[in-house]
Amino acid sequence: MTGLVKHVFQSLVGCVFTAAMALPLVVAAEPEDELLVESSAEAEYLRWAQQMWNSLDRKTGTVELMDGVATVQVPETFYYLSPLDAQKVLVEIWGNPPGAPPLGMLFPAEVTPFDNNGWGVTIEFSADGYVSDADAAEIDYDELLKSMQKDTEEESRYRVSQGYEGIALVGWAEPPRYDSVAKKLHWAKELQFAGSAERTLNYNVRVLGRKGVLSLNFIADMSQLPDIDSNLATVMGMVDFAEGHRYRDFDPSIDKVAAYGIGALIAGKVLAKAGLLAAIFIALKKFWIILLLTVGGFVWKLISGKKTEDKNAAGTGDGTS
Repeated sequence: MTGLVKHVFQSLVGCVFTAAMALPLVVAAEPEDELLVESSAEAEYLRWAQQMWNSLDRKTGTVELMDGVATVQVPETFYYLSPLDAQKVLVEIWGNPPGAPPLGMLFPAEVTPFDNNGWGVTIEFSADGYVSDADAAEIDYDELLKSMQKDTEEESRYRVSQGYEGIALVGWAEPPRYDSVAKKLHWAKELQFAGSAERTLNYNVRVLGRKGVLSLNFIADMSQLPDIDSNLATVMGMVDFAEGHRYRDFDPSIDKVAAYGIGALIAGKVLAKAGLLAAIFIALKKFWIILLLTVGGFVWKLISGKKTEDKNAAGTGDGTS
């Protein structure tokens, strides 16, 4: 999924850091003091969560990407976040390390970034050129998986040598499927990080265009795979290139051809050019603060209540970006 990685606690706002750092003091505290510390930490976190939620500009309707190169048609069942707001979610709320912001994020309308059962989709663009799909019908995905698992073993050894946790590619969570008419591709990998009991879902969608590829990456847990599968067609249908930038608009006399095909796109060989470590960086949800403070239910009630108030005040929304 995107060029981001789990297990790095960076760029958290001061109030959250203060709340988290205060918790170890509870161990040695008297029962009454413990309640006071927990109450203070929860209050600080709740204030921060409400402020963050209120700051997110949630859009529906038509959203233009890259000055009209592509568009996102966001139905009322989803909402879109701008690059700035998406970066807030990835770095400040979920704790991924800072990096270049995506083109935006998509969320189901009924969830928030604070919802432990929610999931989001990042949108990015790679301007590597026109990706030929001539090899799509000939790819043996079982053999491709074996090659990817071998590459991941090598990448994992490098990660460990650099002080990161090891990682294994367990297998396909969903095997690759390519729509040769819509020029859209999707697949999902099941990953296992060393030291983690839970497996990680890496779900990818690619939209081929005249001058590059749009990447939609789901940030979710393995337990959310059925929900993603049920919403996949909707998400894939939202994003497309505009006229003049579509796959069929390719002009071989002037347009650049990418140095890889469908197989390499799935295998991640493109990312591997930036270094072995970069090839396995992915963005993940991190609700460690909610779990640490055990106030997830309070956050959900606070946020969902606010959502209801916003909806009642705004009616159906303006449907535009």
